[in-house]
Amino acid sequence: MKKWIFFIFPLVIISFFAYEYIEFAEAPRTLLAVENDQVYRGELLLVSRDFSISEQGLPNDIVMLGDYKSMAPELWVPDTSIRISRNLLQNLGLMLKEAKKDRVDHFMINSAYRNLDTQAQLYKEMGSEYALPAGHSEHNLGLSVDIGSTDGSMDTAPEGRWLEQNAWKYGFILRYPKNKREVTGIQYEPWHFRFVGFPHSAIMHKENWVLEEYLAYLREHRQYKTTVQGIKYEITYYEMVEGLEVPVIPERPYYISGDNMSGVIVTVER
Repeated sequence: MKKWIFFIFPLVIISFFAYEYIEFAEAPRTLLAVENDQVYRGELLLVSRDFSISEQGLPNDIVMLGDYKSMAPELWVPDTSIRISRNLLQNLGLMLKEAKKDRVDHFMINSAYRNLDTQAQLYKEMGSEYALPAGHSEHNLGLSVDIGSTDGSMDTAPEGRWLEQNAWKYGFILRYPKNKREVTGIQYEPWHFRFVGFPHSAIMHKENWVLEEYLAYLREHRQYKTTVQGIKYEITYYEMVEGLEVPVIPERPYYISGDNMSGVIVTVER
């Protein structure tokens, strides 16, 4: 009897992992048509010195932070006229509520969304060393926020340290880390956080990638599979062509984002 158990147990383990692999790889799919302008819409757009935002990428959910302060009561807002993406504010509020549980709660918002005119004026006043031209700043995209601390500089304050360690759990990344200037072209900004969504923030945190490196990996390897917090994800890159159709799994969450260059990234939740 013991010999049979010794023989069967490994087969059970092997069968389990084989089933997991097959289920992940061969779930039934349906084809979804992708519009050409999807390249310029979504949460994974690369906006930088080299890539400017397009009209399709401009946000349409901008609100006055002062009017929606109740969504993130943990914030101190020095200027209630600061504008922010409403969707971003929802995720930001959730993140700061969790920080408060760790007794880290001296956050303030210094800047969020800027329209093109405001960005142009800022660039004129500060120059290329400290600002980007209109259309080349992530703040024009509506997915970035400059978070400060009333306790001091973000590179030393508890708020900065907490965000650097935990922001990825809520879909945010530290966009310009100190050791990535040669990749981003931007000096270390411990206050600048960008929303890229989940699980992309988790992948970039795990791999120590900035957005440029993550998109470059997807363009080269075409696919990244991972399991985060018990949920399986399949991220696939497609070069945009006329009539592009991408496979998704019926009745399962999926998300499509452009890269603001030449392709789209399809994220399927399993």
